[in-house]
Amino acid sequence: MIKISYKTGLGLDFIAAGLTDVGLLREVNEDSYSILPGHKLFLVADGMGGHKAGDIASQLATTTIASFFRETDSGADQTWPFHFDPHRSTDENRLLTSVKLANRRIFDASVRSREVQGMGTTVVGALFEKRTGRLYVAHVGDSRAYRFRDGQLAQITKDHSLLNDYLSVMPFMTEEQRAELPSNVITRALGMQETVEVDVCQESPLPGDIYLLCSDGLSGMVTDEEMATHIERQGSDPEALVKTLVELANRAGGEDNITVVVVAFSGEPGDVEVEADTDAALKIARLEEAKTLVPDEEPTGRSPDQPTLADD
Repeated sequence: MIKISYKTGLGLDFIAAGLTDVGLLREVNEDSYSILPGHKLFLVADGMGGHKAGDIASQLATTTIASFFRETDSGADQTWPFHFDPHRSTDENRLLTSVKLANRRIFDASVRSREVQGMGTTVVGALFEKRTGRLYVAHVGDSRAYRFRDGQLAQITKDHSLLNDYLSVMPFMTEEQRAELPSNVITRALGMQETVEVDVCQESPLPGDIYLLCSDGLSGMVTDEEMATHIERQGSDPEALVKTLVELANRAGGEDNITVVVVAFSGEPGDVEVEADTDAALKIARLEEAKTLVPDEEPTGRSPDQPTLADD
């Protein structure tokens, strides 16, 4: 568990918390998440189940994105080696570039090592831009972002899935036709090809808004209606809410790893505060243990019994 509170200086502050859980049926947690309070950046990645080293892929995604933001604070080379889009803000360009870099790093590592060949991961990230008060959301795959406002929960990302691809060309498919399609096949992920298309959208958070990032271990086990009910009850306490959502997914069967990050916006001022419980301490210890994963990288949450890229 990681929890932070942050005063933006705009009269729009937030409290955020994140939690990941292996679930009830998996032996390894292939999910990763990261919260960077200094950059107001929130990430969830879900290593592709059934592929080798999905946990390594998800860690490479979150750590590459986080490292990029740390390394480009000076303002130099903020989109290198990719093109700067003049129609997007600097922060939006940085978020887009960081995800593309993560894709390239995962793809290159997969090509170099037989141990992790074919690994991939989904990712969803949210970046709050203090200057404008906007929230930029980028995603690849079926990890989701939701917005809870005025009692209503809305999904603000669109799954890159086989089902959605069919619906885009056959919007009037019957329920029977939809049921014939596999629901867990994604059509886009980091690491599958040398380049990747990243979807980015903008949000304008208001006091009282709650944003939820999650892997499909939550969204595949808990209905939007159930999530909305508990967000309305516990949204002002993100730490309690992420625990509740993980518990709900496990009660529903816990068939996959479950990762949840909640960001609750308010108009009340607060000082920067970072809290970490024993789960976070364990995550840091594993990070130190896994530094041999890829040179000069900082993977998190990796199970020690999984192969490293250096094992090849």
